[in-house]
Amino acid sequence: MPEVTVCTTSTIADGTAQRFDVEGHRIAIARVGETYYALGDRCSHEDFSLSLGEVDPETCEIECARHGAAFDLRTGEPMSFPATQAVATYEVIVHGDAVSVVLP
Repeated sequence: MPEVTVCTTSTIADGTAQRFDVEGHRIAIARVGETYYALGDRCSHEDFSLSLGEVDPETCEIECARHGAAFDLRTGEPMSFPATQAVATYEVIVHGDAVSVVLP
């Protein structure tokens, strides 16, 4: 599985997420402290960018800005309605200040 460098650690502010298009994958990378999470950037309830939502560092969730569905950043599992299906997650590897994702 290929590892692709997406951004630097300073690109994403703590408690936020950003969208990246990586080799045909639309990925939201979120930062909580010094930990980075990557998940599919499409809400499973409706095709809307999760990176536009709010990251909750206390629960390690991201909330879809359109209808309020929340997803666990670690697993992609939906934590609240109206979403009932998980979104894809990707392994994140940080080398120095480079943030990479492992693509399937």
